[in-house]
Amino acid sequence: MNKVILVGRLAQDPEVRYTQSGKAVASFNLAVNRFSSGQGQNNADFIPIVAWEKLAETCGNNLTKGQKVLVDGRLQIRSYEANDGQKRRVAEVVAQSIEFLERKQAPSGDAGNIDVNSFGKDVFPDEEIPF
Repeated sequence: MNKVILVGRLAQDPEVRYTQSGKAVASFNLAVNRFSSGQGQNNADFIPIVAWEKLAETCGNNLTKGQKVLVDGRLQIRSYEANDGQKRRVAEVVAQSIEFLERKQAPSGDAGNIDVNSFGKDVFPDEEIPF
């Protein structure tokens, strides 16, 4: 069985590209904490993540650097030939699902601030409701 589950933060915004056949593919690195028992400090592994089609577009539209996500997928090892003619191997996680564990950060300023205590205070008479 080939199953990978990771929780971490995006090291950069996802990069969305399209194949020649029109399929969307998103890629990004996920910073995952690794506890080092020797000195009691955490280190991070930067794991390449690849998402395809609708999931790729969702990542590109909704994820940003620093956001915390859970990635469920499979490990893939693939080989390719680099521009210099050398054979290279890369390990990456192909995402099957991604859960957003934090909301996308609002832009700085007052636009993202909502007063939750004011919810429901504006009550309109029935004749003023436009539907």
